[in-house]
Amino acid sequence: MQATRSFTERAELAVPRGSARRVGSRYDADAFGRMSEAIARFLGTGRFLAGQTIFVIGWIVINTIGLIKAWDPYPFILLNLAFSTQAAYAAPLILLAQNRQDDRDRASVERDRNVAARTQSDTEFLARELAAVRLALADVVTTADLTGRLDQLEKLIRDQAGGDHVRAGGTERQTPMPVARKRT
Repeated sequence: MQATRSFTERAELAVPRGSARRVGSRYDADAFGRMSEAIARFLGTGRFLAGQTIFVIGWIVINTIGLIKAWDPYPFILLNLAFSTQAAYAAPLILLAQNRQDDRDRASVERDRNVAARTQSDTEFLARELAAVRLALADVVTTADLTGRLDQLEKLIRDQAGGDHVRAGGTERQTPMPVARKRT
């Protein structure tokens, strides 16, 4: 009964135990991630490799020539310990930097996918609109159509009127047509 009570009294199961805000310990994961990326970037440079090579050559020369008392004789155990310690810290920092880069790449791919989907949707919409405009314009009378029809009408009227036109002095004059009167 007691175990059930403590289980139900927990505010939220999604929050792990002990994740409550602690006084005095503040850990900024983003700042640590940025620092690990900076270290990983530095470890991958030629400057670091050249510096490390010079350091190792200097270490070996100082410990083998004997100008000063050798603190790390021939098997160079202290140098190996330093390299092991460096590798033990460098590997997780590099992995953390890679994970952060993967997260950024994933977010970028998702943004690109969303933009591509919106672009495709907009393109399909514009294609449908363009098809609708073409269909609407198929029935629209153009100026050439209108001019052709007016020319046909004018010819038809001239052919039907035939002798109603009288020429007087080189100009064409139309005779008035009789007006039909209503019978009352």
